Amino acid sequence: MSHIAIIGATGRAGGQLLEEALRRGHTATAIARKASVLSGRVGVTVKEVDILNATALEDAVRGADAVFSAAHFSGIPAKAIIEPIKKAGVKRLLVVGGAGSLFAGPHLEVIDTPNFPEEYKAEASDGGVYLDALRLETALDWTLLSPSALFVEGERTGKFRIGQDNLLVDETGKSWITFADYAIAYLDEFEKPAHSRQRFTVGY
Repeated sequence: MSHIAIIGATGRAGGQLLEEALRRGHTATAIARKASVLSGRVGVTVKEVDILNATALEDAVRGADAVFSAAHFSGIPAKAIIEPIKKAGVKRLLVVGGAGSLFAGPHLEVIDTPNFPEEYKAEASDGGVYLDALRLETALDWTLLSPSALFVEGERTGKFRIGQDNLLVDETGKSWITFADYAIAYLDEFEKPAHSRQRFTVGY
């Protein structure tokens, strides 16, 4: 099994990634400002780190087989995560992306659709910039997994579809995925890579 460093392990997405990784027998370093809430978990090493502290982040991820980043994009430029990972000698980075940079139609990103919520635009825009930075990255073996438009709490079904750059929509017109099922797709990609240096998406 592998040892994974999870940035943002106390958040909703990061927490589900941690649970899925442990379920599959991996061990993890849980990285967050208040990671101590995870103290005592079997297979989990806790590191309380300010992500913008490059030296601390480098030390926290050193020795991991891969880094999972579930950090928000706003206020955290791509290089703040990419550079410490590279300096630590970790070769693989998997990123929790957003839906805003997916395509809702020809040449139309989700962020530019008329009903995209204004309160999410800054985060979605920064997510697109982050993806652009990854696409220029040649030293890391990176993957970014975009969720569907609605990223929600819900059951772990193991039944979903995988897409590439287009928003996935179900037969009712809804675009959604639970954190638990997203985590399955994410760990599947980690264990059996199919999207090296690519973005892909998951939805029902």
